[in-house]
Amino acid sequence: MTAASGFKRLGIGLGVIVAALAVAFAAIAILMPVDILRDSVRAEIRGMTGLDPLLRGESSVSIFPNAAVSFEKVALGGDTPAQTALKADRVVAHLRLFPLLFGHVEISDVTLVNPTIALTFSTDGRSNWSTLLEKLAAQLQPTAAKNATVSEILLEHGTILVRDESRQIDEQLHDVNLALAWPSISKTFAATGQFNWHGEPVDASVTLADFLATLDGKPSGLKVRLSGAPIKLAFEGHVSARPTFKIDGTIATDSPSLRNAVHWVGLHPLPHGGFGKFALKSKLLVTGGTVSFSAANIELDGNAAEGVITFASDGRQTVQGTLAADTLNLSPYVSTIRLMTDNERDWDPVPMTLDSLNAFDLDLRISAAKVAIAGATLGRTAIAANMRGGSLTVSVGEAQAFGGLVQGSFGLAKSANGGDFKAQLQFADVDLDRCLGALFGLHKLEGTGTLGLILEGSGDSVLGITRTLTGSAKLAARKGAIVGLNLEQLLQRLERRPLSGGGDYRNGKTPFDKLDVALKMEDGTVTTQTAVIDGPAVKLAVGGSASVPERDLDLKGTASLVASKPGDDAPFELPFMVRGSWDSPLMLLDSQALIRRAPAAAPLLDALRDRHARDSVRSAIERLVGAPPKPAANGAPSANAENKSPESN
Repeated sequence: MTAASGFKRLGIGLGVIVAALAVAFAAIAILMPVDILRDSVRAEIRGMTGLDPLLRGESSVSIFPNAAVSFEKVALGGDTPAQTALKADRVVAHLRLFPLLFGHVEISDVTLVNPTIALTFSTDGRSNWSTLLEKLAAQLQPTAAKNATVSEILLEHGTILVRDESRQIDEQLHDVNLALAWPSISKTFAATGQFNWHGEPVDASVTLADFLATLDGKPSGLKVRLSGAPIKLAFEGHVSARPTFKIDGTIATDSPSLRNAVHWVGLHPLPHGGFGKFALKSKLLVTGGTVSFSAANIELDGNAAEGVITFASDGRQTVQGTLAADTLNLSPYVSTIRLMTDNERDWDPVPMTLDSLNAFDLDLRISAAKVAIAGATLGRTAIAANMRGGSLTVSVGEAQAFGGLVQGSFGLAKSANGGDFKAQLQFADVDLDRCLGALFGLHKLEGTGTLGLILEGSGDSVLGITRTLTGSAKLAARKGAIVGLNLEQLLQRLERRPLSGGGDYRNGKTPFDKLDVALKMEDGTVTTQTAVIDGPAVKLAVGGSASVPERDLDLKGTASLVASKPGDDAPFELPFMVRGSWDSPLMLLDSQALIRRAPAAAPLLDALRDRHARDSVRSAIERLVGAPPKPAANGAPSANAENKSPESN
């Protein structure tokens, strides 16, 4: 037999098969009219699900090339839109060909084109799917009489609507394309595909180990995989609905930005600063409206912690948790908090935004072996943060900071004035330079001391709060020094030569053995109650006031040399004034006291008694020792008085 004859016989055979199929299709079309085939498919769907679909449109049958029956305008659940649980523009049932040749209708798969699935929960917890699922569960019972053969249901370009009236949840999933592995043979149910939620495409996979048990509310294995740009999530565990809804298992999720993920799912925005890269591995328990993460390993912005976190939604979102970490860097979360302007000399006048304090309720406890925050490094730290009703309170149980310990609390609450601030803090045995520098930007004291603060104020900005600041402060220190001021050297020079001028005294240090300061604050003005410094060579007593909003000083005091041994003459004393900004205060000496101590000044004093010579002599003296400040119209020292300081001569 030649090759040509072989191909000829093959062609004849194929032609016979095609002809036979054509005859078979023609016979099916004649012997099984559209109405009979449509009713058979409808009965097959009813036998598969126990549900009776409402056919509101026309039907059509296609035999070649694929055997299928199409139904237009199909619905489940009721005659009214409120009762409708599912509707589709078109439902296509694909039929198995060879059973059809023998007069049997078997559906291989069903495609829902442009379906809309509505899932609505009423205030009593029941949904519009409750009755339908009960019928479906009854139909899937092993004892139920059924001959369903459907293995897959496809959703094309669908929409899923979810509404919970009690929790005010109203969500929509668009462009839903899912393949549902229907449990016609095995008891497993699976759904895989994609959907679009809040503008982001998500790949999804859900598997139920026992679909019938799930419908009955009994425990069933559950696997969930979600993958999208905002977040990735994987869960494996169990789900049940009786006696209450419950999900129990392990979860792993991560996101390149927790802030973006929270915004994507529709929760309240997080406070500014931080909340970037995030990862979570934990045991998960969902009961009712509570979600609990136990044995949780959390990573956020490079920080790693372990503990327990619970989310509850009973009309208001609540977060509770306890976390422990080796190292925490809190700097990203306070990076947007501005106390000072860009020049670091004035308080920030920009209005504060405190809307995030009303976003949710918080009860969080954190402990760490090391904490970094805004350039300061703390040792072992335990804090608790509580936020409720627009008020945030942070309690410091213990923190190793600035070489000592810190305890107390501080809080910020939203109010009609903008914000209310309160603080009650105790700094024990701290390094004064580091502590005062971090709190107030002051670097004028060295040594170890104890600082107590009780403050409160209100305003719409940091500057506004400083204008109403009220409270008290106490500072006690031992074995330290005043930086940038050598009082001993200054006093010794003026004792020898009272008219020599102040010279450059704003260098060096003034050591002290004891420092005690007590201040009272009212409406942003600080009044000195006690300010005494005792040193090995110098004693200092200061009184006066300071303005917190303006960050300036108006102080008077007396500096005196300590007698070297008992019986010495009265120690040299010098009154002085301190005026100007906190950052660069100006010390003005009492020129009249210096003149009285100078022997060579007696003729000058006599000359001052002569009215005609007084002005010229006083001018000459002031050029030597510096002029005292002259009060301006508002009571403040004039600029000319400061310009005639001892340093300028």
